[in-house]
Amino acid sequence: MSGAVPTVVKLGGSCLEDLAGTWWDDLAEHGADHPLVLVHGWSKPLKEFSGRYRDPSAILRDRYGNQSRWTTREVIDDIKTVSTVMADDVIARLEYRGITVERLLGSDGLVHAGPGERWWWQGKQLVELENLVGPITKVEPSELKNLRPGHVHLVTPLARNEAGQEVNTDADRAAAAIAGATGATNLVLVTDVAHLLIDGEPVDRIDAEGAAAFRDKGATGGMRKKLRAAGEALEQGVQEVVIGSAPVSELLSGRTGTVITRGQGA
Repeated sequence: MSGAVPTVVKLGGSCLEDLAGTWWDDLAEHGADHPLVLVHGWSKPLKEFSGRYRDPSAILRDRYGNQSRWTTREVIDDIKTVSTVMADDVIARLEYRGITVERLLGSDGLVHAGPGERWWWQGKQLVELENLVGPITKVEPSELKNLRPGHVHLVTPLARNEAGQEVNTDADRAAAAIAGATGATNLVLVTDVAHLLIDGEPVDRIDAEGAAAFRDKGATGGMRKKLRAAGEALEQGVQEVVIGSAPVSELLSGRTGTVITRGQGA
């Protein structure tokens, strides 16, 4: 990795097709002046790829209540298939706007994972299953060799475990780990909602402690995972995490979205 510090942006797979041309114009304008690492999700494209990924049985719940996509070797292959289509779309949009793009699979040396949970609920029974998922243990920033303005690293957030297997990992948390490993000041989580909502009200700014309290008591689904990722990024030295649906420059300026900060004692 060069000495350049990137802006890390996680792009939700659910919102990719809904982003307007002006959103991409803004990203390219920001990227012309700052190195960018763009991490993408794939949940919605995977569900559109095959109806079996829309079946409730495709999601497992572990003994602690955490949810995970049931991932086999075939699922990894399907993730790669849909991710290639997504990557081709992103690359075309950015290269049209004068930004060069380099695609990386996280499993090709960038993202390392530890052992995954083996016990999962099926019906009312806990059963032992091989599920190719794993928590991120390390990011190797030297794999991001060309961090420079005008260039984007587009990361598909698969990982490789100690047994050498490719595994599925959470894209928000992968983006957080990459932001921490590269010394990024900001992490931007682009999603299909404009703000974090607490008691139905949009939150403009919240510290890590407040975000963690809401995560554990009130947040659900995808937002719960985003708040966990935000906390992990802040713990690794990232100064601010922004969640929202607006153009990246607007989110970074604090004009919209929800800014999560490290707090007074950080």
